[in-house]
Amino acid sequence: MTQVALVVIAKEPVPGRAKTRLSPPCTPAEAATLAEAALLDTLDAVARTPAARRVLVFDGNPSRFRRAGLEVIPQRGAGLAERLAGAFEDVAAPALLVGMDTPQLTTRLLLDGMRALATMDAVLGPAMDGGYWSVGLKRAAARVFDGIPMSSATTGAAQRARLHELGLRVHEQPALRDVDTFEDACAVAREAPRSRFAAALAAR
Repeated sequence: MTQVALVVIAKEPVPGRAKTRLSPPCTPAEAATLAEAALLDTLDAVARTPAARRVLVFDGNPSRFRRAGLEVIPQRGAGLAERLAGAFEDVAAPALLVGMDTPQLTTRLLLDGMRALATMDAVLGPAMDGGYWSVGLKRAAARVFDGIPMSSATTGAAQRARLHELGLRVHEQPALRDVDTFEDACAVAREAPRSRFAAALAAR
């Protein structure tokens, strides 16, 4: 487990580009504030979790998200599938990767995925919208993400099928709810009432 890197893939929460499905009822600025709170909650969970490395794979200006013990590398690739593949290639180590849409993330969930990579080849944490909130690989492989349709109701199923098609032993994590809609935001805030995300939602 100590050899596994924890990786967060995220983009800069810019009004008008971040969490656009929260508007309405949120303004673009409020949606961006919620996205930033979700990312900070995620980085807090990662910081609390023992790991060989902690890496933020970022699109945008990462200056306000830098912290001690956190490597920051730029995203590369034309779409999310390519960017996921690039993240695993650039980290070049066994890694558990999460996004910025699950501020209810806990150390327990991160440790579950990391421990699984000691005996399994891959990890997948399904999201309730049909996507996935975590993916882990013992070894980077470009074919893992090649051609997977991202941001759809079939993303998780397609990713799971690909992992099995490649003959990888897969550990499935518990399903979590991504923050996509305002209804999601309210539900996640109830799950994590002490989070930055919940405070930001209450203050809007």
